[in-house]
Amino acid sequence: MDRTRRAIHQPAQPTFSELFTPKLATVLREGYTSEHFKADAIAGLTVAIVALPLSMAIAIASGVSPERGLYTSIIGGFLVSALGGSRFQIGGPAGAFIVLMAATVARVGVDGLLLATMMAGVLLLVIGYLRLGTYIKFIPYPVTVGFTAGIAIIIFSGQIVELFGLKLAGKEPGPLVPKLMAIGEAAGTINLAATFVALLTIVAIALMKRWRPKWPAMLIAIGLASLVVALFSLPAETIGTRFGGIPRSLQMPAFPPISFDRMIDVLPDALAFALLGAIESLLSAVVADGMTGRRHRSNCELVAQGFANIASALFGGICTTGTIARTATNVRAGSHGPVSGMIHSALLLALMLVAAPLASYIPLAALAGVLAVVCWNMFEKQAFATLLRASRGDALVLMATFLIVIFRDLTEGIVVGFALGSILFIDRMAKSIAVEPDQGLVQDDVADRTGAASAYDSSEASDADTVVYRISGAFFFGAASTVATVLDRIADQRKNFILDCSAVPFFDSTAANVIESAAHKARRAGVRFIISGASPQTRMLINHGVKRPLVTYAASIRDARAQLKNAAPGEV
Repeated sequence: MDRTRRAIHQPAQPTFSELFTPKLATVLREGYTSEHFKADAIAGLTVAIVALPLSMAIAIASGVSPERGLYTSIIGGFLVSALGGSRFQIGGPAGAFIVLMAATVARVGVDGLLLATMMAGVLLLVIGYLRLGTYIKFIPYPVTVGFTAGIAIIIFSGQIVELFGLKLAGKEPGPLVPKLMAIGEAAGTINLAATFVALLTIVAIALMKRWRPKWPAMLIAIGLASLVVALFSLPAETIGTRFGGIPRSLQMPAFPPISFDRMIDVLPDALAFALLGAIESLLSAVVADGMTGRRHRSNCELVAQGFANIASALFGGICTTGTIARTATNVRAGSHGPVSGMIHSALLLALMLVAAPLASYIPLAALAGVLAVVCWNMFEKQAFATLLRASRGDALVLMATFLIVIFRDLTEGIVVGFALGSILFIDRMAKSIAVEPDQGLVQDDVADRTGAASAYDSSEASDADTVVYRISGAFFFGAASTVATVLDRIADQRKNFILDCSAVPFFDSTAANVIESAAHKARRAGVRFIISGASPQTRMLINHGVKRPLVTYAASIRDARAQLKNAAPGEV
């Protein structure tokens, strides 16, 4: 009987294979028709057109050559779609990684970046297979908004040199304040041609988003800027003049130089990549779920991200994650399932093989203009303003995360924001608990019954020796001091003390210790201590020493009073 009841109230846990079966297999099992393939092909083409300029722009901003961004979208993007737990996720290089990757390249070089990317992939596999992806959702919303806004500011600051064609006296500093000082010193070297190209790109994207929202605005804007530079021979730097163009094929897979010392050196970078990749990809999957009504499998998604990062690094690519903008584009374009993401990667490979020579004409100022638009969209202005007005606590978490990300470090920003958010949550939960006499302002109506069992007992109305108090709310370490103060004050006032815990959803060890201390004090004072309504938590309380003869348990307040009535004189 008990097993049957548990089976009804507790749904069966999914098996390992059910948790980690890719959504691609699910879609194919449902029945995949030519109409589905047509929808996926159109969506894949749309996303590929968007991803082509973005992949190169993010790679350049990260301190590596543009083809590495394409490798990432081709290899990493294909595996994210083929193995992932979301039907619509599009993988590739993301703007959120620019700051981290640029710092890694500056410190340990491109080979160090590739090794850190592979290690991040392994860490994502571990996180996924240990089923820890479920807990990523506990990161507070003000932390994600402040973190994203901070990244947008940092990325934009890194594009100022390209936007205005500046010539710095030395290497561009990484931290924001020294960077702005170096840019200010180089203000006299502004290149009007580069500035014009960047403005042309930004204006073209804005106008097309307004008047032709279905057109591939970024690709058209870059094409227009490239044509203007080529026709008028403007003195603006291009991919060809700086990088010599991009190759027309994928490079053969190869491991970067690996040694124990090297792995220890890049471990902090790998941890940052893994954490940010997990957050970014699962946020993107949640956005897709909200747009489609579907539900992703978070741990399966992280496992796919792990394999994608390992493979991307083997082929010379950079960090791969789910990208919110491209995933949303995929959904809006009518995607049916993961095949659209796989087609997007295949089309990018075809474009690289066929149109690689044309990439040499793309102005770097135009790519910087594209990233400037991305930064504008990344900064969630309405959400930022709403959180500032919402409460002092949320505003504190938001601004702490935002400012630490800008002026200190991305990982520190997440850790500090999460810690402040946790403290804020604990404070709010602690204030939600109440300890009060069991005397409601309005008593519930009950039906009159006959018989000895329901006969009126005048002792209940005149029992001055018994006090009943009810705890309502989560009883955990944050509320322990509040409850302890009340219990210490009331437990020695009467001969009998009933503590009703029927409205307590859970106890922790600190709460059990508080009750144990109150029970010991009551025992020393000769007070009977009865706990009622705590049946789901009884085992945990008993394990902490809250048991006979210190206390007794009752199913309800009525049962507790019955215990007192039937107890022999002097019995506890």
